Amino acid sequence: MPREAPHVGWRPGRRTAALALLFAAVTLGDPMSSARAARPLKLVALGDSLTAGYMLPAESAFPVLLEKALKARGHDVGIANAGVSGDTSTGGLDRLDWSVPDGTDGVILELGANDMLRGTDPAVTRKALDTIIARLKQRGIPVLLAGMRASTNLGPDYVQTFDAIYPDLAGRYGLVLYPFFLNGVAGDAALALPDRLHPNPKGVARIVEGILPSVESFLARLQPGAH
Repeated sequence: MPREAPHVGWRPGRRTAALALLFAAVTLGDPMSSARAARPLKLVALGDSLTAGYMLPAESAFPVLLEKALKARGHDVGIANAGVSGDTSTGGLDRLDWSVPDGTDGVILELGANDMLRGTDPAVTRKALDTIIARLKQRGIPVLLAGMRASTNLGPDYVQTFDAIYPDLAGRYGLVLYPFFLNGVAGDAALALPDRLHPNPKGVARIVEGILPSVESFLARLQPGAH
């Protein structure tokens, strides 16, 4: 009798083993992506008193309310409060390395208000913010830039030069930009502390409401495989 033709193809045992290897290659092929997907995103809010929560309960500070709002929308994220009241852009640069630890996935950068209130040369502010962004980029840490606007009493030349800092830097580095951190809050006494400069808890909630879409766009860039 003629001999049976040999079986061509994978035997059941070999097929199972091969599929297991293929699955392992897909899931383990990018260990960094897998590790990031398995843990919350770690953000740092690097800023001044507007971030720190000047004269507010800790639970009313911007990073706390923003984290709460993001979690309510299904984002697995933790936000460290690296705001220091009275800090300038230069001060933020001086403490950058210890304020933004290794393992940080992204930074919300909110600095410049105190520079403006002191009438600091906008070139100084620009250089400090540029250096902060560049150093974070070197470390592979993306930045969301929260802009500030100059008070009109500083004169049109100062206002024009200062206000241009944030869109210019965002364009240069391809950053997500929230043009004005105090949008909807500045000038509204009902949303400010008695000093008329710092937001009260309702003011912080308004800031969070305004910046939330920009932060969600930023988070989308931090996901594995995003470009």
